[in-house]
Order: sequence, then structure tokens, then C-alpha cells
Amino acid sequence: MTARIIDGKAFASKVRARVKDEVAALKTETGVTPGLAVVLVGDDPASQVYVRSKGKMTVEVGMKSYEHRLPADCSQETLLNLVRDLNENADVHGILVQLPLPEHLNEFDIINAIDPAKDVDGFHISNVGLLATGQKAMVPCTPLGCLMMLREEHGSLSGLNAVVVGRSNIVGKPMAQLLLRDSCTVTIAHSRTREIEALCRRADILVAAVGRAEMITGDWVKPGATVIDVGINRIDAPEKGEGKTRLVGDVDFASAAAVAGAITPVPGGVGPMTIACLLANTLTACCRELGHPEPEGLTA
Repeated sequence: MTARIIDGKAFASKVRARVKDEVAALKTETGVTPGLAVVLVGDDPASQVYVRSKGKMTVEVGMKSYEHRLPADCSQETLLNLVRDLNENADVHGILVQLPLPEHLNEFDIINAIDPAKDVDGFHISNVGLLATGQKAMVPCTPLGCLMMLREEHGSLSGLNAVVVGRSNIVGKPMAQLLLRDSCTVTIAHSRTREIEALCRRADILVAAVGRAEMITGDWVKPGATVIDVGINRIDAPEKGEGKTRLVGDVDFASAAAVAGAITPVPGGVGPMTIACLLANTLTACCRELGHPEPEGLTA
């Protein structure tokens, strides 16, 4: 068996095109343009690249982009004051504080200072609780992207056996909640799980979000299963030359693809969906604030 490759880059392009159309329609009907504010603290190169990409794509879909940069040594109070100002800014419908923050800043306090209605990352404790209790919430972008791709692959997920490997607040836990909401039978596995290989082999849907390069091999995968690889790990690539590296996921792609029915690659799988879903969440937040119908298929 050779797995079908789930092209996250192409799927994300379709999501952004849909968001662009919906933004144009919203502006025509209400005169309101959704706005996304991104806050970057410090000068981490990877975060800078990510923030630039977010800003570029925000503008491309017709939204307003607001970028705020603070020095790495900024105080907790300075960052909190900026968040409070953005909460009160009527032109801003989504707020994202780029993580990780410098060690002297308390991430939980900053995240929970964001207006939950503008929390397009879905990390605020109120949104976490709403998601866990099956209520309307802002949903974290990466799990939302995974859910969209799974729905596209399977149609209904009802009754499928899903295993999520990883229990982070950003991916593992919300991913499990979303799969439960779509009536999957869900198990969360982690570093302390006994006989984890056998557990994974029972999964119709296997989501890898553990942060360990190529941990999951083909003999962990049920024949015909759908494998969603959230991991992004940089490893040495001596075949490319001295000092060179390459990106891999949490799944050993070659061996898993020989067994699975469908699989996301790394890069080009889940990654592109994260920004696409950030834009979708910003549109959703704007629609909810206005009392305007939310576009179907862009939320959980």
C-alpha cells in the first residue's frame, strides 16, 4: 500500500481563497474590514519570519494587519498595557502574541489578558474551557487545520478510533477535544503510555504531535489509517553537505507511507494550515462581534 499524500499547502491555499472571498463579502455587506494584530517580543529569527508571513497573508486576503514589535527586555506591564489597548481597539478583531516569550515574561498572564473574543490563537483559559465543554470557542489554529483536513479526507469522522500522540496545550489536548466533538473514540498517548506502539496500531486516525523526530514508524501504523504529522524537527543532513540540515516530522514518512491510507508530509502538510486557520479565526471573530453569520466550513 502506498499512502495518498495530503497536500497541506494546496489545502491551505483553498482556505485562504475562501477567507478572501468571505472578507470581501463582509466588507460589502457591513463596511467592516477584519483586523489582525500580531505582537512580537524580541528578535528571534524564526519568529520574525513567521510574523512577516502572517502579515503578508493577512493583507493578501483583504484584512488589516497591525504589527507591534517590543524589545526582548520589555517589562510584563508594558506588554500587558499593549494587549489592553488592542482589546479596546475596535479595528482589531484578532490578537496574537507570538510565542515563545522571553523567560522573564509570564506567558499565561499575557495570554489570559487578551479578550477571549479576540483570542484567535485559542489559548485563553475561557476558550480552552468552552472547547472542552462543547461550546462555541475560538479554536487553536493547528488543531483546527488538522480537523479540516481530516473532514476533507473522511467526510464524517463519527465512530472512528483516533489516537493523539502528545498532550500539549497547543496541539494535543485541543486536538483530542475536536475529535471528540466529531464523535471519534479518542485516546491521548504520551511519553508515559505503556505499549504505545500497539495502541497506535489500533487507530483509524493517528495524530503525531509529540516533538520527537521520526518517532512513529510504519510498524506503529494500522494499514489504511490516516496519519496527520504535526511535528517539525530539524535534523542533520550529511547527505546535503557538512553542517546541512533538513526538516522531518514526528513520523518516519517513508515507512509510514508504505502502510497508511493517507498521510501529511513534512514540510508541506500541517504547517501551511496554521496561518490559513489564523486568518479564518480572525474572520470568525469579526463575524461574531458583528452578529454576522459565520462562514460554513471555516470553524470547528
